[in-house]
Amino acid sequence: MTPRQRVEKVLAGGRGDRVPFTVYECMVPQCAAERELRNRGLCIVKRDVPVFKTIQPNVKITQNIYREGERQFVRTYYETPAGTLTTLSEPVGFTAWQHEKMFKRPEDYKAILSFFRDEQYQATYESFAAAEKSFGPDAIFRAGFGLEPLQTLISGGVMDTQTFCLEWMDNRDEILKIYDALVANRRRIYPLVANSPASHANYGGNVAPEIIGLKTFEKYYVPHYNEAAEVMHRHGKLVGCHFDANCRVLAEAIAGTALDYIEAFTPAPDTDMTLGEARNAWPDKVIWLNFPSSVHLKTIAEIRKTTVALLNQAPAIDGLIMGITEDMPPERWQENCRAIMDGLDEHAAL
Repeated sequence: MTPRQRVEKVLAGGRGDRVPFTVYECMVPQCAAERELRNRGLCIVKRDVPVFKTIQPNVKITQNIYREGERQFVRTYYETPAGTLTTLSEPVGFTAWQHEKMFKRPEDYKAILSFFRDEQYQATYESFAAAEKSFGPDAIFRAGFGLEPLQTLISGGVMDTQTFCLEWMDNRDEILKIYDALVANRRRIYPLVANSPASHANYGGNVAPEIIGLKTFEKYYVPHYNEAAEVMHRHGKLVGCHFDANCRVLAEAIAGTALDYIEAFTPAPDTDMTLGEARNAWPDKVIWLNFPSSVHLKTIAEIRKTTVALLNQAPAIDGLIMGITEDMPPERWQENCRAIMDGLDEHAAL
């Protein structure tokens, strides 16, 4: 089986010859070690080729890039019909530190609402299909809907977490106006993704139960997973969510969703659930793991041993994919990935 076929078979509910191993496209540079790992079965998860693009005809976006010593900063201006918003970010590797978000004062609500109401979407199916064909069988291409409507306000560059919590208490009506606009936007995206060449798509994630809580999750998150899943399933497509934080509080609610897979699930010791507990909580869902980040700092022998011990928590390899969704120590990624693959081989031979 090719790396892609192995992942696709598990996602579809089947069982391959071994647990697949995946890593995001940005986390392993092209080099001899990467080629070696792909030859052994590593599957690259390509998330950087969208199936649709967003157009905002009435929003002017400009950037000012400047440096302070060795650090580079990007000041972005969003001129909407209802006012101008700004953000400040600092690129760092494959991510960026967000020093300032859009929302700074209550007067910004009108401009933020205008910003999101202006969004229009166009399919980009041809570029997605061409990229998938060009890369070949060592990668699986994933589409995405964007963040959940409420999560967009928390993780999407609109507010920092503390500000959201305060505004949720003091100005919930204003937040819900933006939420409603985002719900309408997502409903226009669902059929675009469902009709695309992508076999599966992620819907949001990075949900922190300590911030959201169970009741808010059930009211403002779960219905949108189910709505997206209904559209995707009509077209034979799969949908999952990036749940990489503590999941125990949300586990039962997640189990009741129509999500097909739980992506980036990070087991103990890094979160409050083991793989065995997750398997019991979600027996009918594919669990697409994130190898615990803390273990990347251990010895090569311990990484291999942890891989085997982790998989032994599950009664069977059905519905399991081993993945890496967080950055690894730059000087360790080659040997660590080899050790994980050695552990997968050892587990397959048991």
